Amino acid sequence: MKRIKVGSVDLEASAVVLGCMRMNALSQKEATAVIETAVENGIDFFDHADIYGGGECETLFGKALQDSSVKREDILIQSKCGIVPGKMFDFSKEHIIASVEGSLKRLGIEQLDALLLHRPDTLVEPEEVAAAFDELEQSGKVRYFGVSNQNPTQIELLKKAVKQPLIANQLQFGIMHTGMVDQGIHVNMTDQGSFDHDGGILDYSRLHDMTIQAWSPYQYGFFEGVFLGNEKFPELNAAIDELAAKYGVTNTGIATAWILRHPAHMQTIIGTMNKQRIQDVAAASELVLTREEWYKIYMAAGNILP
Repeated sequence: MKRIKVGSVDLEASAVVLGCMRMNALSQKEATAVIETAVENGIDFFDHADIYGGGECETLFGKALQDSSVKREDILIQSKCGIVPGKMFDFSKEHIIASVEGSLKRLGIEQLDALLLHRPDTLVEPEEVAAAFDELEQSGKVRYFGVSNQNPTQIELLKKAVKQPLIANQLQFGIMHTGMVDQGIHVNMTDQGSFDHDGGILDYSRLHDMTIQAWSPYQYGFFEGVFLGNEKFPELNAAIDELAAKYGVTNTGIATAWILRHPAHMQTIIGTMNKQRIQDVAAASELVLTREEWYKIYMAAGNILP
């Protein structure tokens, strides 16, 4: 399993993260097996959010972890807070602290290794976030902090008050979601690829040592489905399948290796609860595509080079 340094702190983790958003579809026995399979294949980072399954995913994970052969100290557990589903985003001190306490209780642990703010709250008051982070850090309930789906200006606004390093930013990125790559390739152009939707977050992350955690890496459109093996994308799948055969890995493995090839040293969050697919992704994590192969897939996805 490829390992990376996360953020600017002394934290090393697997380049592949197991996202637990779908875990509540499993039985406790199945969830235990998934956790053990991930760890056996080198995945030691698990991503949660207080809203996943209405909290059921964290509860099930906590019970499954206790039943597993995995030791708490051998894994990293991350959760996110700030979304009140269908109502609002809430980065108030009160909400952040209450969310963390709820996550810890459901997970059955005493400390989160990382807490991310889950999407931006336009009513954010950085001083409130800073107060919450200080209290959570001082109480030992959270080790590190980060954000999700935020642009450089939003991050800089937080940093006016927050003194802890922000180690990660969860952003949608994959072969069919290449916006933050496109705008860098199409600088000084006027075509669609030149549109900057995120304020140059890719280069900002590299400059400020924030780890990008790529979510929904195998999806296309706005949660329209998986592009792998999809007849809508024959050229792309032909290119991926050709490389999968060359390297003896699966198409999912190639799609993961494509993300991990970027020198930004990203993490890829996989949401599968399928043990075989977890093994397949892990097996391809150390595969390094050539520059030519990376661009071949990029263009097969419908992108152009100016």
